[in-house]
Amino acid sequence: MIEVPEEFAACQVEFKGAAGRAFASALPALAEEFLDRWGLRPDGGVMYGMCALVLPVVREDGRPAALKLQMVDEETVGEPAALRAWGAAGAGAVGLLEYDARTGALLLERLDERRPLTSVADARVAVGVLARSLARLVSVPAPEGMRGLGEVAARMLEAAPGAAGALADEGERRLLLDCAAAVRVVAGEPGDRLLHWDLHYDNILAGRPEEGRAGQWVALDPKPLAGDPGFELFPALDNRFDASEVLWRFDLLTEVLGLDRDRARAWTLGRVLQNGVWSTGGGARRLSADHAEIARRLSRRS
Repeated sequence: MIEVPEEFAACQVEFKGAAGRAFASALPALAEEFLDRWGLRPDGGVMYGMCALVLPVVREDGRPAALKLQMVDEETVGEPAALRAWGAAGAGAVGLLEYDARTGALLLERLDERRPLTSVADARVAVGVLARSLARLVSVPAPEGMRGLGEVAARMLEAAPGAAGALADEGERRLLLDCAAAVRVVAGEPGDRLLHWDLHYDNILAGRPEEGRAGQWVALDPKPLAGDPGFELFPALDNRFDASEVLWRFDLLTEVLGLDRDRARAWTLGRVLQNGVWSTGGGARRLSADHAEIARRLSRRS
């Protein structure tokens, strides 16, 4: 039986309450079920992030893989369809080997977890890798039935006045409302590309040579939706944050992805709005300092 890390279990309870507690408690039995069903044996310690528990495994044919267990919700339900679409297009995403719709369990290609893109010391080189990865991913049209950016934007805009009102600082209130105004301009054309939504530097790992991925960087852990690629840029600006690099990164990303800069700016401000709505919904009275700085710098550029 696997042991569920206490930090992971606590995170599930914090964000998902009783459902998260039940999910964490059921994980050892769930892992055993799929180890048996898919003919797997454990091959290393348990890994985890905010949402998923990942167990390195070996298949009956001796090939390495990764068993991913996560709750099924609106953000994760589209992951198998997205991985299939990207796989068919050769777009540089992790390969999907098996999927169980009832539980959301996935068996994935094993990547080299020791070499995330964060291991690249030169941040500008890492941004370039991420930009090229995004360009491949968003070249694929979203499969039918994928959740859409239009719905996400509508919810953000509806919540914006309340979120702004919850902020203690007048300047931050104006900033969040300016973000909402920018989103309103582009919300009528939300786009139809297949978006990853969370492509930061720890969600890109080096491929394994034995899987034919020598020298490749591979994207994983999407929270997919259909929409405008401009909505994808924010993690590359926020993670490994450097205020002096925000505009350089934005310029590189828009160039590599071939995006309209004004639309990309508006959708990036939309990500600041989205995070502001979430944080104030959790009781925060201030915007993240990094997020506010990203919004200010992009707004000054307009």
